[in-house]
Amino acid sequence: MNIVSGILLYAVLWFWTLFMVLPVRLKSQADTGDVTLGTAASAPADPQIAKRMIITTVIASVVFAIVATIIITETVTLSDLSFFSDWMRSHYHR
Repeated sequence: MNIVSGILLYAVLWFWTLFMVLPVRLKSQADTGDVTLGTAASAPADPQIAKRMIITTVIASVVFAIVATIIITETVTLSDLSFFSDWMRSHYHR
């Protein structure tokens, strides 16, 4: 894996994790009973973005370390995945 692939993989994992972390324990303005004029009642009362970004970074870093280790050590390769091997055989070994 080269540096560009690593950065791209980390960015994808980070945003994927962020979208999973954002709704966890989120209280809407309707839940708290304090709806600000001009906003939707479903808007977050206290989004805690900095806390969620730190949690996202920690989780994404752990997942990235695991995935990068698997890729670099070639524990699992594309040829190990039967559906990919079958597809490659049917399309490129005619």
